[in-house]
Amino acid sequence: MPSPVNFDSVALDSMLADWISALREYAVEAVVVLGPDPFGRRQDRVVVAVHPPRLQEPAASLAESRDFGAPWRESDAPLVAWQHIANSGAGVDRWRLLWLAHGFQSVVRVEFPLPSGRAFECFMFSPRQFHDRAEAAALVWSALNIWPLFKRTMAAASSPLSPRESECLALAFEGMTARQTGERLRCTERTINYHMANAMAKLRVDNKMAAIQRACWLGVI
Repeated sequence: MPSPVNFDSVALDSMLADWISALREYAVEAVVVLGPDPFGRRQDRVVVAVHPPRLQEPAASLAESRDFGAPWRESDAPLVAWQHIANSGAGVDRWRLLWLAHGFQSVVRVEFPLPSGRAFECFMFSPRQFHDRAEAAALVWSALNIWPLFKRTMAAASSPLSPRESECLALAFEGMTARQTGERLRCTERTINYHMANAMAKLRVDNKMAAIQRACWLGVI
């Protein structure tokens, strides 16, 4: 089972509600965002956000499935997928049955790749079947546009790191040493090492590279 990750669902749910409202002309009535479990196995995913909230169970079932999991990402499939849920040719998985039971017919998925084969995934569900590629393309474009703001909101809501710890990891990601980071942030190298040690403890790792990687999986970097 994936490890629990605590998210401030209020801010994320509000953003998704506004997003769905903007997509009403395309009959989108639900959005799910999945992310990698930063403390789990490579294929483990967690529900970052779902709207409306009553669809938490179908969203969790989607996260637990392998239909769009790591094996799918390791194939030559594109980063964007558009499916009629009942006619995908992938069998009748539990997540499909749950979404069909709620009246949804189509799903458009957009992947935002991360290091080491992980990814954030955005799923947009509609109660009608799309027959025009232009409709799916418009949904993909909307996801690409909102993603930077959503990622910042997600990181602020979910990260266990302090702002300074996140900043130190981001600069380390850019290749800066503790001394260079200290010069940039106008503090001592010892202070930077203190923040890095705290970040590694919170992220349950024992080296800087692993801390940077998990920060990426949380959307902090």
